[in-house]
Amino acid sequence: MDHAITAEELAEKIKEISIAEFFEKNRHLLGYENPTKSLLTVVKEAVDNSLDAALEARILPTVKVWVKEAGQNRYKVKVEDNGPGLKPSKVPVAFGKFLVGSKFAYLKQLIGTQGIGIKGVVLYAQLTTGKPTKIITKTKKEVHEFELMIDVIKNEPIIVSHKKEKNESGKTGLTIETEVEGRYVEGQQSILNYLKLISIANPYAEIIFNSPRGKHVFKRATKKLPPLPREIKPHPYGVEIGKLKRMIMLTKHKDMVSFLTKEFSSVGKGSAIKICKLARIDPKTNPKNLTHKEIEKLHQAMNKVKLKAPPTNCLSPIDEESLLNGIKKEFPAQFYSVAVRKPTVYRGYPFQVEVALAYGEPLKNEQAMLLRFANHTPLLYNAGECAITKAATKINWRNYGLSQSSNSLPNAPLVILVDVISVWIPYTSEGKQAIASYPEIEKEITLALQEAGRKLGRFVSKMKRLHQLKVRKNIFQAYSTVFAEYLAKITKKSEDYIKKKVEEILNKGEVEESKEVKKEKQEVVEV
Repeated sequence: MDHAITAEELAEKIKEISIAEFFEKNRHLLGYENPTKSLLTVVKEAVDNSLDAALEARILPTVKVWVKEAGQNRYKVKVEDNGPGLKPSKVPVAFGKFLVGSKFAYLKQLIGTQGIGIKGVVLYAQLTTGKPTKIITKTKKEVHEFELMIDVIKNEPIIVSHKKEKNESGKTGLTIETEVEGRYVEGQQSILNYLKLISIANPYAEIIFNSPRGKHVFKRATKKLPPLPREIKPHPYGVEIGKLKRMIMLTKHKDMVSFLTKEFSSVGKGSAIKICKLARIDPKTNPKNLTHKEIEKLHQAMNKVKLKAPPTNCLSPIDEESLLNGIKKEFPAQFYSVAVRKPTVYRGYPFQVEVALAYGEPLKNEQAMLLRFANHTPLLYNAGECAITKAATKINWRNYGLSQSSNSLPNAPLVILVDVISVWIPYTSEGKQAIASYPEIEKEITLALQEAGRKLGRFVSKMKRLHQLKVRKNIFQAYSTVFAEYLAKITKKSEDYIKKKVEEILNKGEVEESKEVKKEKQEVVEV
C-alpha cells in the first residue's frame, strides 16, 4: 500500500519561485513561442524601448538594427539608437530584474508599460545560447559597457563585466547586442514587415535595417514629434477595490477630501464631499482609519458620483497629416482617407483610435490588408483574438462601394490601418499581440472605420461613375460614324460637325467627373 503523504511532507514541496524563474518556464507568455516569433520579439522589444526613450527626450529617433547569422538557427542581434542613453547605475536593474522599470507605475501612453519586455530578451539569450547580453550606454560624458545575465532564482542581475571610458564624441544613445536562437524569414510576420509598419505609425522615426539579405532604410516622413504624454493620476472609475485599499494604506493625506482630490484625477472638493456623503463617511476622517466595510462603501460611492472624464494629455496621438504621410510613403495608392477620433474612456482609462485607409492602384492585394497597432507599435500575431479584427470584419464595407463576404474584410485593393492608443492597453496576454474586446474600444474602432469609410465611399462612387461614363463614351465612339451620318441627313449639317459636337459633349462629362474625383482626393490629402 502506498505511503500517504502527510501535511508536513506536502508543505516541504511548496516553494517560492521568482518572477524570473516563472518566465523561464513560461517564456511563451513573453512572445518566445517559436524560433521565428522569438527573433522578432527580441528586435521588437529593443526598438520599442528606443522609440519610447527618444520621444521622452524629444529627440527625432534614428534606430539602427542588425540581424546577422551566427550559426545554425543562431543570430546576432544589435539595436542602436540616438536617444539620451541610460544612467549607468540603472542599467543592471533595468535589463536584469523583472517587474522593475520606469514605465509600470505611469498612467501615460508608452509602448512598454509592464517592466518585463527587455528583460525577456536577456533571459531568452541566456536560455538559448548561454551567452550574456551586452548593453552599451552613452551619456554625454561617459560610455559604459555591461555584459549582463539574470539570476532566475533571485530575480537579480548578474554583471558579467563592466567597462567604462570617456565619451570623446559626445553623442548619446543606447546599444543592445545579443545572440539568440531563432529563424529569420521575410513576410507578413517578419522583422522586416514589423520595422516597415512601425515606421508608418511613427513617421518621425528613421529606421535602418541591416538584414541577412540586405539593407533596408525606412526614412522619416515628418520631423514633427507627437505631443509628449503627461502622467495622470488614476480615475475613480478605473480603480478596483484592492487597489483602493493599497492607495489608502500608502497615502500621506490625513483626511478624506485631501485623499480623494490629491490621489485621483477629475475629483474636486465638491465631488469628494459628495462621495463621502454617499458612503456615509465623515470627510474629516483619516483614510487609514477606514474599516473594510467603509472602504467597500467608498468604492461603490466613487463609481456612482458623476465625475468628469480623466484628462487626455496622457496620450500622444499622431496628427492626421503625419499619419497620412506615414502610410503614403510605404503604400502608394490612388486614394487615402484618415480619421482620428476624439479621446474617450474605458474603465477610467483614456484611449483614442486612429484610422488610415489606402485604396486602389498601385496596391495589388485582392483582399483588404488589415494593419493592427497598439500605442503606435504593430501587432503581427493573434489577429483573430483582437478587438481591431473583430470590429473591422463587422463593418459593412458594401456601404462604401466595396464587395465583401459576410464577416470578412472587403475584397478590394485596400489597406486598413487601425491604431489604438491608451495609458493602459488591455492586451489578451503578456505577449502583447492582441487587444481584448472591450465594448467601448470596439465601438470607437467601428466609428473611426465608418468615418474613414464614408470618405472612401464617396471616392469609389465617383470612380464608378467615371468608369461608366468612359464605357458610354466608347460605345458612342464605336457608332459615331453611323450616328453622325444618320443625324446629318435629318439636320442637314455636315457629318464632321456632328462628330465634333458629340465628342465635345462626351469629353465635357468626363472632364467634370474627373474634376470631382480629383477634388475628393484633395479634400482627404488636406486633412
